[in-house]
Amino acid sequence: MTHTTPSPTPLTAHVPMQVIGPIKIIGPDVNDDVRVPLATFESPLWPSTGRGARVSRLAGGIQAVVIDDRMTRSVLFEADSAAAIQEVVKSLPQHDDTLRELVSSTSRFGKLLNTHTQVVGNLLYLRFEFSTGDASGHNMVTHAADHLMAWLLNTYPQLQYVSISGNFCTDKKVSAVNGILGRGKHVVAEINIPRALCIEQLRTTPEKIVDLNIKKNLIGSIIAGGVRSANAHFANMLFGFYLATGQDVANIVEGSQGIVHAQVNKEGGLYFSTTLPNIIVGTIGNGKDLDFVRDNLKMMGCLETRPVGDNARRLAVIAASTVLCCELSLLAAQTNPGELMQSHLKFERDNADSQSKAKAPATHPAKETAPA
Repeated sequence: MTHTTPSPTPLTAHVPMQVIGPIKIIGPDVNDDVRVPLATFESPLWPSTGRGARVSRLAGGIQAVVIDDRMTRSVLFEADSAAAIQEVVKSLPQHDDTLRELVSSTSRFGKLLNTHTQVVGNLLYLRFEFSTGDASGHNMVTHAADHLMAWLLNTYPQLQYVSISGNFCTDKKVSAVNGILGRGKHVVAEINIPRALCIEQLRTTPEKIVDLNIKKNLIGSIIAGGVRSANAHFANMLFGFYLATGQDVANIVEGSQGIVHAQVNKEGGLYFSTTLPNIIVGTIGNGKDLDFVRDNLKMMGCLETRPVGDNARRLAVIAASTVLCCELSLLAAQTNPGELMQSHLKFERDNADSQSKAKAPATHPAKETAPA
């Protein structure tokens, strides 16, 4: 008789969480004011995002749109020669319908959208792209890829299995391919801020933010060797958002690759946008059954009865809009010498004092104060 040791009960890690906003969002996927939870140890993130949220309401809203939506899994085969691999690559398009039917048989919601190939020596990298409904799709696409690999190995005897993941996906790693071909939800969020509002609420001018974005985010990222990335701190907001909504937090690696674009608009105000090509989120699946996660998703209107995929798209739009709010606030602060450090000293000290008086971190709305 075989005995197994029962798994220990998981411990709970308490991470401080506050609700900011509401953020005013307008567009085809979200068209209302949304309060947003952020779970983080970096307390200045809350008031800074809150300032951006306040600007979103005063400026008439953040326009946000989903440009593309797909999840990927790359598989890896080898053969005796590149010539043998090339025979497979040439014949694959003839089997598109068969491959799509095979994927549909593995899931009610998974659909094969496209296949990309790369040949390196006698190695064949196949990058499958799927739609995954309201799930982020990690397990769904891996399950489908398993079945695709079995069919391919049976159909092409010259192929040998190497790995279910060949790093051409690319999952939780910095790459150029995700920005070019897409992985997750590609979202653009943008806002136009009148000059007077920029000066009053952000304590800076449109020209200063545009200048800083060029010299810091664009040129600074180039000399650092950044890969398809020109932003100040997308990862901060995505971490807080992903943790509060039950996402795979490791996906902030590719999620943090994005671009800030700023210019003085025709009226002399500020046009400001954040482009995030790799937001990987879902409203169903692993992690979404936790009570606090469900409460947060419900608060943001992401558990409603909608066509398949719309709740996840809504969540991605809210994520991108949240990133815009704090990115805008941070860049505004950095145009003024000393403001960034003053905000950290003030809010982190205040947070430490409040936590020392409480037995457990509380969830409560963040104060809409400026970061300094």
